[in-house]
Amino acid sequence: MLSLQQLVAKELAEPVHPDVTAFAEHIAAQYGDAASAVLFYGSCLRSEQLTGEMLDFYLIVSSYDAAYQKPWLAKWNRRLPPNVFPFQYQGLMAKVAVLSEDDFHKLNRPSASAVSVWARFSQPSRLVWHRDQETAKKMVLSVSGAAPTLLNAALSHMDREVDVIDLWQSGYAMTYGAELRAERKSRPASVIEFDRDRYQLFGHAALHHTMIPNEIRGERVYLIADPEQRAQKERRRWPALRRRGKLLTVARLAKAAFTYQGGIDYLAWKINRHAGTKLEIKPWQRKWPLVAALFLVPKLLAKGAVR
Repeated sequence: MLSLQQLVAKELAEPVHPDVTAFAEHIAAQYGDAASAVLFYGSCLRSEQLTGEMLDFYLIVSSYDAAYQKPWLAKWNRRLPPNVFPFQYQGLMAKVAVLSEDDFHKLNRPSASAVSVWARFSQPSRLVWHRDQETAKKMVLSVSGAAPTLLNAALSHMDREVDVIDLWQSGYAMTYGAELRAERKSRPASVIEFDRDRYQLFGHAALHHTMIPNEIRGERVYLIADPEQRAQKERRRWPALRRRGKLLTVARLAKAAFTYQGGIDYLAWKINRHAGTKLEIKPWQRKWPLVAALFLVPKLLAKGAVR
């Protein structure tokens, strides 16, 4: 059986559509020597549908100061990572999240103060551009922290034993509940059902690296008595993670009003797509996106369009 890092390295190296590679190269070129790597993830990776969709990339940079000419952009990326920007290239659209190498590594680990990065990179992703082989190794090491972090959180809420796939589903349900999300409640299960074999394989490898002791027997996971009560400690921190995650979502929306041109339209598009709503953005809301977001979010919460 391959180790977790070997599995991650193999998955990150899998080929993607040439248009995705070209788009990634274009993104990296905008940041010059500051660009370290570009990773592709999300629904477009799973479906392989590109036209008319919003592709998801993470741009990893050597440092925020090196990445930006405007100091205030570096400051906000450091204080409230990531910054997110819209990109268009050869008829395709994408949103690009920017993180430093250090932040990307830290935010894929259990010590992360929010779930957004490790929840996403416990899912499949591709390293579609990298500066050199040393950087590629760093990306493998960083991404390898994501799956154990998610499964460790899920272990803290399980009974004595659980199926490996059910453990993944529990973990994603927890992370979806720790952010304001427009996706339906069935989304965590659908992500896994797209490639159950992948999650079985990664689950067996990642469970050897969780902090909560466990034993794998076939497709079942069994908790082992933990004298340090690590499961209880992990479980106790989740209410704060959920509160912080939802507050961070609102804060990032507010930040996007200044850093993401057309961000309010993207927000409406994403909510309509995943929640089945017919939200329309008015001219004044485009002019004052921060004020619009402050009005929209409570209404969407009340309607259950975001949770």
